[in-house]
Order: sequence, then C-alpha cells, then structure tokens
Amino acid sequence: MTQEFRIGHGFDAHRFRRGRKLILGGLTIPHSKGLVGHSDADVLLHALINALLGALGEGDIGQHFPDTDPVYKGISSLKLLDGALRLMRRSGYKLVNADVTLIAQEPKLAPYYSSMRQKVARHIKVPAQRVNIKAATTEKLGWIGKGRGMAAAAVVLLCRK
Repeated sequence: MTQEFRIGHGFDAHRFRRGRKLILGGLTIPHSKGLVGHSDADVLLHALINALLGALGEGDIGQHFPDTDPVYKGISSLKLLDGALRLMRRSGYKLVNADVTLIAQEPKLAPYYSSMRQKVARHIKVPAQRVNIKAATTEKLGWIGKGRGMAAAAVVLLCRK
C-alpha cells in the first residue's frame, strides 16, 4: 500500500501598530510595535494554519475562524492552530514537516528562531527537526521594507497515518 501525501502552502500578512505585542510562533518578541489583527495577529502561525488547511483542501483561516466572530477577538493563535490540528488528525493525517519564512524588515528575528521552532514543534507534538523557521527582508522595498508590517509564508507536508 502506498502512502498518501498532501502539500499545503499558506500566506498571511499584518500591519504594525504601536501599543500591541509582537507575537510570533506563540512567543512575545521584544519590539516597539506589534501586529494588528482580530486575534493576536501571529502571522507565523496564521501562515502555518493556512498551509495545513490548504493541504487538507479545507479552505483558509478566515473560513474556519472568521474575524467577524467575537469568539476569536484577541484569541491566541495557538488555539486556532489547535483547531486546524484537530481537523488534520480527524482527516487521518500527520505532519511530516513544516517550513515557515517570515518576511520582515524589522525586528531582527534570527535570535528567536530556535525558541519559535521549539515552541511550535512542542505544540504540534513533533520533533523540532520537522519544523523550520527562518526570515527574509525585502531589502527595504515596499510596505514591509518600510517597516509597516510583516508577512509569512509556510509550506507543510502531510502524510496519511
């Protein structure tokens, strides 16, 4: 019997605002601004959730956790990730690996890669080697390059159990 694999791609973007916490991968990152969103605006986890949902053929984060629903106001994106993981497991899949790229001019994120990776892997219940987190700048081009916000892209590989 052959194994069934699914690949999913996710993307998300949020703008910065002073007075908000910057939360990435479930961690609070020291910065003068945080991301704006209905939830905690964790762009890393939102891209990961979108990738999981994409691999499952289950739409996107907005369909499952709409920003019009007050239940999700200020919610930790780790709880939203739990919902996507439940759907993945109910569908009979497990995560083989995830690769996430943060796209940001600021702040410098390399010092937090390991902590974010460990936190996400622990939450998903996979070895840290199955989760990769990295960042790129836009070389000061566009709204991200001007420090107005950040984005993230994620790719996941799922395998039927």
